[in-house]
Amino acid sequence: MTREQYILATQQNSLPRTENPQFYPVGIYGWRKRCLYFFVLLLLVTMIVNLAMTIWILKVMNFTVDGMGNLRVTKKGIRLEGISEFLLPLYVKEINSRKDSPLVLQSDRNVTVNARNHMGQLTGQLTVGADAVEAQCKRFEVRSSEGGRVLFSADEDEIVIGADRLKVTGTEGAVFGHSVETPHIRAEPSQDLKLESPTRSLVMEAPRGVQVNAAAGDLKATCRKELHLQSTEGEIFLNADTIRLGNLPVGSFSSSSPSSSAPRQTIYELCACPNGKLYLSPAGAGSTCQSSSNICLWS
Repeated sequence: MTREQYILATQQNSLPRTENPQFYPVGIYGWRKRCLYFFVLLLLVTMIVNLAMTIWILKVMNFTVDGMGNLRVTKKGIRLEGISEFLLPLYVKEINSRKDSPLVLQSDRNVTVNARNHMGQLTGQLTVGADAVEAQCKRFEVRSSEGGRVLFSADEDEIVIGADRLKVTGTEGAVFGHSVETPHIRAEPSQDLKLESPTRSLVMEAPRGVQVNAAAGDLKATCRKELHLQSTEGEIFLNADTIRLGNLPVGSFSSSSPSSSAPRQTIYELCACPNGKLYLSPAGAGSTCQSSSNICLWS
């Protein structure tokens, strides 16, 4: 053994040795470990509950790859089955119902449909309320299902009725505040046609004549004051088997008037005053019409 080896061997034996060495444990022990296990267990329970709630919601809401519940997403758009309720405004381009069922829009108050332009300005509005149906637009049209023919249209200038027949079933008929222009007025079969103006005049005018025809009934014209039949360029033609003018006044003249002892006069002559008024005059051997008759003087 060399000297250096001897020195090293003697120095190692002279070092003090500890009889009770101390060990430091590595990790989490005690109450910290129990808290960690509790939080891990709580997190696991929360995840299981969330997963169960998610599966339950998917089951209740009927989620599928095409949509949820009554809502289905198709290539043509969105399809709703059954009754749907919207709490906020609905913006759509087109709403269609199924071929075998109608489309019903229901509200506890009014149902309003608005149309706007590209600037957001209101151009048309349709409101269905409890008391009335109101439409606000520049032109309102009602078209037939076959051919799209206009049956009714209304704007600020005029109202056009394009139906072949306009039928009024009210007991008071149709009331017009101003003039009416029509080529033909006809009543229903076996029904009377009555044109009446209770407080004003009734005027019928046409540039080529007015034709009044009652093929299977009577024609009656009644007025309170005067009845005017006027033809500016032609004549007034009355064609009938019998023409009766009732309640015409009877005129009298001084010398030729029959006395009280004479037999009752049964034949009269129809006379006309210069102003056009008609009256009856007792017939005689010659004409008994006089322009100075009391009927003409006081007419």
